[in-house]
Amino acid sequence: MNILITGGSGFIGRNLVEYLSSKHQVYAPKHNELDLLQEEEVNRFFKNNDIDIVIHCAVRPGHRNAADTSGELYQNTTMFFNLAKNDKRFKRMIYLGSGLEYDQRYYEPKMKEEYFGQHIPVDEGGFSKYIISRYIENHKNIIEFRILGIFGKYEDYAIRFISNLICKAIYGLPLTMNQNRKFDYIYVRDLFPIIDHFIATKVKKYNIFNITPDKSIELLEIAEKLKKITGTRQPIVIAKAGMGPEYSADNSRLLEEIPDLRLTPLSDAIKELYGWYIDNKDNIDRDRLLIDK
Repeated sequence: MNILITGGSGFIGRNLVEYLSSKHQVYAPKHNELDLLQEEEVNRFFKNNDIDIVIHCAVRPGHRNAADTSGELYQNTTMFFNLAKNDKRFKRMIYLGSGLEYDQRYYEPKMKEEYFGQHIPVDEGGFSKYIISRYIENHKNIIEFRILGIFGKYEDYAIRFISNLICKAIYGLPLTMNQNRKFDYIYVRDLFPIIDHFIATKVKKYNIFNITPDKSIELLEIAEKLKKITGTRQPIVIAKAGMGPEYSADNSRLLEEIPDLRLTPLSDAIKELYGWYIDNKDNIDRDRLLIDK
């Protein structure tokens, strides 16, 4: 198939480009090649290219390491709707959403998809994703993945928890975290079979899915696993006492759609990622690990 991946130079997009390029014709234009904020550019791209599947990974960054977080609401919604208005020119879109749609002020353990809409996010990033998800509810040729915690190669190791701790272990630094909390993490490589399924298969019932593991895990437990895997003797340092709010969601819909889905055990995923960072140690800037953001 001909697949357009937006945000192909970002963490998830880059992993998907590498994986899908061995199986399909992948288009992953850079910003200077296709500006998703420009309606006519997007229209022209679809007129000039025969696209079967769109995987929309591009997002205006709102994380704590972003140089500029302004304009999240405008840019995220504009990029999405410039693509969605061309829905007659592709078979299906896969949109990468997030748990922010549930409103981070009111997270509950193992939120079901039906919890969506109980609260309206007040942050720009969450509200932009909320608007997009409301639209997707009524458009069956658009599939949404609500991804909570995800980790893997190419993520920002300065702020992303598992990669950050792996890199600190490699450089003999303490394993630090702001506060312990329960989290849902999947390995980025586990997106591949899920993507394959939704590229090839018509959905059975739903078109919005939480992409999460069966069980949540405490960040402290992750740090302890990582200590064993890396062999570091550095301490685990937690800045704030007590447990923070749990960030998790129910994956029953996903397992109903893909009953034989098997996710990589967390320890195996951490071992694999640790090996990748060892092989790419020269690309790790130690100074970026010294200040926790």
